[in-house]
Amino acid sequence: MATATFEIGGMHCAACAVRNERTLRKIPGVRDANVNLGTRRARVEFDEAAVSEPVLREAIAENGYEVLAGEGADHHQQVRDEVRAARSRAFSAIALATPVALLAMSDVALPWTYLGRNASIWIEATLSSAIILGLGASFHRGMLLQARNLAANMDTLISLGTLAALLYSLWGMFVGSQHLYFETGAVIAALILLGRYFEARSRGQAGEAIEKLMELGAKTAHVIRDREEHDIAIEQVKVGDLLQVRPGEKVPVDGKVANGSSSVDESMLTGESMPVAKSTGDEVFGGTINIAGAFQMTATKVGQDTVLAQIVRMVAEAQGNKAPIQRLADRVSEVFVPIVLAVALATAIGWYLVTQDVSQSFVPAVAVLLIACPCSLGLATPTAIMVGTGVGARRGILIKNGEALERGRKIDVVVLDKTGTLTEGRPAVAGIFAIKAGVGIDDVLRVAASLEQMSEHPLGRAIVREAKDRGIPLAAVHDFANVAGKGIRGRLEDSAVAVGNLRLMTEAGVSAEQFLPQIQSCEAHAQTAIVVACNGEVIGIVAVADTLKSDAEAAVRQLRSQGITPIMITGDNRRTAEAVAAQIGIDEVFAEVLPQEKAERVKALQATGRRVAFVGDGINDAPALVQADLGIAMGTGTDIAIEAGNIVLVKGSPLKVIEALKLSRLTFKTIKQNLFWAFVYNIAAIPLAAFGLLNPMIAAGAMAISSVSVVGNSLRIRRQKLT
Repeated sequence: MATATFEIGGMHCAACAVRNERTLRKIPGVRDANVNLGTRRARVEFDEAAVSEPVLREAIAENGYEVLAGEGADHHQQVRDEVRAARSRAFSAIALATPVALLAMSDVALPWTYLGRNASIWIEATLSSAIILGLGASFHRGMLLQARNLAANMDTLISLGTLAALLYSLWGMFVGSQHLYFETGAVIAALILLGRYFEARSRGQAGEAIEKLMELGAKTAHVIRDREEHDIAIEQVKVGDLLQVRPGEKVPVDGKVANGSSSVDESMLTGESMPVAKSTGDEVFGGTINIAGAFQMTATKVGQDTVLAQIVRMVAEAQGNKAPIQRLADRVSEVFVPIVLAVALATAIGWYLVTQDVSQSFVPAVAVLLIACPCSLGLATPTAIMVGTGVGARRGILIKNGEALERGRKIDVVVLDKTGTLTEGRPAVAGIFAIKAGVGIDDVLRVAASLEQMSEHPLGRAIVREAKDRGIPLAAVHDFANVAGKGIRGRLEDSAVAVGNLRLMTEAGVSAEQFLPQIQSCEAHAQTAIVVACNGEVIGIVAVADTLKSDAEAAVRQLRSQGITPIMITGDNRRTAEAVAAQIGIDEVFAEVLPQEKAERVKALQATGRRVAFVGDGINDAPALVQADLGIAMGTGTDIAIEAGNIVLVKGSPLKVIEALKLSRLTFKTIKQNLFWAFVYNIAAIPLAAFGLLNPMIAAGAMAISSVSVVGNSLRIRRQKLT
């Protein structure tokens, strides 16, 4: 199954998007099609054996629309050219419509006439024709293309309204009618062209997140080959290349530090302003900024595999997808235009039957056509999603689709995986206790770390790191042996050493039962107690713990304040799990849960009617992330995390969970506001127009303003605080 994404030009209302979507879905071999008015992007899943991408593009063209160029520099230039052309048409129309309106409204009579009509009327007719037939030609072209397919859209309404005003007035010139509407058609066309310019410009602002993200990447890299440094384009970097990164430069691609150390600003990925220390073996990500020292790195991911490229792809897909609430707007818009045409016709007939005056019948019918254009309905959802996902991306919150935003507003339970979500996921020494007289804390750590340097166990690595941080020299090890599930043994100089749990001590003939209260005390504080023995005698205990993240307690507190129940889930033993939960204020704990059982726990919560968000690292938690109403994956944007979660937090900060939920609620609230005002606007305005209480020019201006106001309301999301 293949996926094609392309942009469609010429769409101006939700009915356009629905029509293109329906056309694509009818093509044999197409599994699904999604056409988004806000981004004007079509995303089609299809079977390559049954249909090709050119066939899909041809179907759009036959529908009367234009398939634009793909992503990249050409695409962005095309968008800028479109905005420039829209501005030129709009301002030209206003410049020409102004004298038409002034001549008509002031009833100016110029000193000459032609064919029985004052020159001012001829000027109005000429300028109005230039605006409606020339600058507004796209309206009529769109109407004809739709009519050819026995369909109608926003262009149909505008074309009929403006042509009716122009043709009626031209006819009236030659039959001597006193009621001419040149200024009505001219001003209507000018206002709608101005509205389309504002709409194009606003849409560009709403969707600029992708372009800004793409600009974050480096353009060149310093590659070291044959011991010489060469500057190459970023596209030429290959996996395994050794790259030099100097202070102030962008990290070119994803990789690992080979040598050197520095501080790197990762705010473009994580939203966090504090620089991150990097040394040999640490991961670095393309687009982040090297602040302090120089370092060399080995490229591990290039091109479309980098985290930045994945983020760009994810944001683009999120903006191209629809939220479920959009289906309501689509269904309404689909039948809206035909209904409006019927109402306009009924209005004209009704007024004529009452007044027996074609002129009085004509004006309210035109007003109905113009006020009812459903573009604000079509823009209500996609513009809010575009802005919301863009804001999230800048803050390290990657929202995969509109459905995630809609789900996020309903959550009342958040299940948090302990390791890597609430804790750092990397054990650290929490305490050292010297027991034997004459033996100091550093002595205990030296013995334990010297033996543990031969081990690959995470707890052992934590002890070695602690010794190195304290500058304690380590001794050579002989006769090293790993005792699975119990600890390690060996010789340091002339001493027999054992480091591990009580079972290892028993095997080694070391009496450690008298220290059981201290060991239990460690466990009560969510720490693992490692006993250190030398020559058959306990000399100390090292307590190792997976430390809580600094903002874990604040995150739990904020969840509670929002009426959301936090639950911790872990595979650890209950005593350790409850100790961790107590430290951060979580009352409900699922302990000793296997990875495959986490999804069952989520399902059990859902069975009680609760709406559950699961927060995990996106790897062993994948089944639970998928099962939950909302899956939030913590981590650094790995492929598995991106696949598993509805929302991915680039940096694993628990407070980002709060921000993600708040952004979901804010974006969905904005969507509802947009839809409400769009519906209210049409429902209230159409009767006013039908009863002759709304001037067509005012109707056209209000229609244009409604679309711009929807986009403007969506842009307000940018200014809202999430913390």
